[in-house]
Amino acid sequence: MKSLLSLQGNSLSVYSRQLAVGSTRRSTPLYAVLTLKSIVGGSQSTVCSVQSSSAYRLLLTAYCLLFTAHLFAQPLSRDAKVSLITVSPGAELYSSFGHNALWVSDPMQGIDKVYNYGTFDFRTEGFYIKFMRGTLPYQLSVSPMYYTMYGAQAENRSVTEQVLNLSQNQKQKLYDYLENNYLPQNRQYAYKFFYDNCATRLRDALKAACGDSLQYYNQPIRGTFEAKSYRNWMNSYLGNKPWARFGMNLGIGLPSDHVATPQEEMYLPNNLRDHVDRAKIGGQKLVLQKNKLFEPPQPNPVFPPFYELLLSPLFIFILLMGVFSGLTTYQKRRKKISFLYDKIIFTVIGLAGWLLLLLWIATDHGVTNWNPHLLWAFPLHFPLMFFLGNPKHSSWVKKYVLFCLILLVIFGVGMIVSSLVLGTIIGQPIEAAFIIIGLFYRLNFLRKRV
Repeated sequence: MKSLLSLQGNSLSVYSRQLAVGSTRRSTPLYAVLTLKSIVGGSQSTVCSVQSSSAYRLLLTAYCLLFTAHLFAQPLSRDAKVSLITVSPGAELYSSFGHNALWVSDPMQGIDKVYNYGTFDFRTEGFYIKFMRGTLPYQLSVSPMYYTMYGAQAENRSVTEQVLNLSQNQKQKLYDYLENNYLPQNRQYAYKFFYDNCATRLRDALKAACGDSLQYYNQPIRGTFEAKSYRNWMNSYLGNKPWARFGMNLGIGLPSDHVATPQEEMYLPNNLRDHVDRAKIGGQKLVLQKNKLFEPPQPNPVFPPFYELLLSPLFIFILLMGVFSGLTTYQKRRKKISFLYDKIIFTVIGLAGWLLLLLWIATDHGVTNWNPHLLWAFPLHFPLMFFLGNPKHSSWVKKYVLFCLILLVIFGVGMIVSSLVLGTIIGQPIEAAFIIIGLFYRLNFLRKRV
């Protein structure tokens, strides 16, 4: 899932360097035409001057024939090796889920290429808007293996190689498939975190090259009774990032609670590695050999400082529930109450609701739709709660508060029933339960006092 160019470098410059040193490249006629046009193209006057001399025309024709032969006449040798590379999760959020790549190595032909589907270009026009909307194009990049090793070592992340037991024909098909994907018109794709990423692309590439002879493991990787939803798999990697875990769980909707099939759980790099380890090809193990290319020293376990617990979403929302309950209990004893606190809190919750709604209707992430948290983070809390305490609006505000209470009940009952039916916990983040309990208590009080 690693999406930094720092791991793979600038693929275009790498490709230029590979051509300069004479490394081989199989390609399609279209790419050859585009490449030759870039070489012999130029200003009109230059082309005319070349055409004026038959000697130059012959020279140019000979060069083109040699160059074309160079592009098409270099199949992989018998010494070629194809490996699945897995980089362990890193400390930063963007690297929390690890990374996969395919490495094609053929010393006889001078080929050393790591195919990485997890890169994007920071120079893309409207980068941040496209990133937020889920429309940022990701792309396949190609670089030497030392780029991957350098990036992993710099970030203290382990690197594992699984040498694949492919026939010569399967190696060639896979190499051709990857090279075709690397063509300028093919290398970009619409990244989807659960459905189309650096791991799923490699899963599908292996299947495309090997056909029915490749049989992936057909059980959940953690055991027959350990099938997990997309969301639960995601959460297993975010245990030490509580706010990221809370925010991501809050932002994704019901599609993420689908229990992943063995094929689907390979969206995570470590799961792909483990499935490949158990896969069969032609009745034999797919993995010939496993190598640990880099293993960083393991740090001593360190307990997080106490202040991190105090700043965690769990503590914050327990505290907020306590404030809701304490303030409500205090105001029950008074004849005159202030709604300032309610206007602040419900404004924050309403704005959060608008954000969740925009993630649903204005983005293309694929998993932010049908978000049940909109039932408690209801967008109309902002601005309608500003009418609290105004006698002229007390009639409809009371009805609105009752409506919000009904939504909370629907949310609670729906999440419990759905969790029992589907066998997975629906309605995460769990921390939201505390603010929902506090909201219910406060709204029930407001219904009688507005």
